[in-house]
Amino acid sequence: MNATDHAEPGGSGEGMRRATGRDRGGWFAVLDAWGAAGRPYQEIAAWLTGEHGLSSWWAQKLIVEYEQARGLRAAGVRPDGTFTVGASKTVAVPAERLYAAFVDAEVRELWLPGALIRERTSQPGRSARFDWDDGATRVNVSVAAAGEAKSQVAVEHERLPDARAAEQAKAHWRERLDVLKAVLEGGASDTEARR
Repeated sequence: MNATDHAEPGGSGEGMRRATGRDRGGWFAVLDAWGAAGRPYQEIAAWLTGEHGLSSWWAQKLIVEYEQARGLRAAGVRPDGTFTVGASKTVAVPAERLYAAFVDAEVRELWLPGALIRERTSQPGRSARFDWDDGATRVNVSVAAAGEAKSQVAVEHERLPDARAAEQAKAHWRERLDVLKAVLEGGASDTEARR
């Protein structure tokens, strides 16, 4: 199964039905009947993959959505209690240029001034992982071509300590990706970008 098999346009649930044989409502009823509410994440995941043949990816997605729907998990919270948020943006530049805006410190300073980040690992042109600030949280970046001179970036900020920090990080990344787009597409001056 590739990444596009996981996409669910508009959150319709059709992708889940095609991939797993049931929509959310169907799976939620199965999980309720089994008594999933309150069971440990790993136990539910093992049951979904072992008894129902779901991939690890679909099991994780289903568990998160189920726990959120049942009020057992706040949006963005991971099994360890930390939060993860994401933001994405399509930019009218080739993927290589968009990727460079994250890994080249000089370019990064134009749209993410003063950020204290340290690269951990990377797949040149595709993805990079960074320690953020003091290293307590991490930022993961994925870049993909979306046409000849267009690409998309997805940023995931993980290990955030609470819902407030997650909300702030989400707003921060949305705003910074808007600036990144303006800088790369030539619509913002250095002064505007540094605001």
